[in-house]
Amino acid sequence: MKLKKFNFKTINSTNDLAIKIIKNTKNKSGIIIAEKQKKGRGRYGKKWASYKGNLFVSIFFPINKIKISLSKLTKINCLLVKKLLSKYYKGKILIKNPNDLLIKKKKISGILQEILYFSDQKFIIVGIGINLIKSPKISNYPTTNLLDLTNIKISNNNAASNLKKIYEKFIPILIRFNIKNISKFI
Repeated sequence: MKLKKFNFKTINSTNDLAIKIIKNTKNKSGIIIAEKQKKGRGRYGKKWASYKGNLFVSIFFPINKIKISLSKLTKINCLLVKKLLSKYYKGKILIKNPNDLLIKKKKISGILQEILYFSDQKFIIVGIGINLIKSPKISNYPTTNLLDLTNIKISNNNAASNLKKIYEKFIPILIRFNIKNISKFI
């Protein structure tokens, strides 16, 4: 499945824009990439700190034919983001349930999933934030970034392109096979 690419300098929220695109255009799958979010969101309405140079994307596609629970979809999305991170970082990457990725016990990525029912279809919107060059300060929750870990500056365009390829390869497998033990395909 090809994901249409939408690039923006600054927007309020990649997830909010994905919802607008689904509702107001013929595009029913895609990847939104922003250099900066003014109103990035985390779980439970928490604010997502958006530093320029980090990665802020939302991937959206229909999931009508997918009979997997939301919690399993969350695990799948964590594994797909982990696959991206492992291209740049060769050490251990942990998933902290339900939707954070950690390196050396520090948060490097968070995922916000939303389900949208629109026009007799069911969509998933997967918001992904990855600290590429700068770590936000979160009280009682240490953070890190790939630049500090690898001494390599990874552009958000490079990371987004690699993430897009990972999802484009995986979505047809998810839809076609409706796999229960998905981790062997990632």
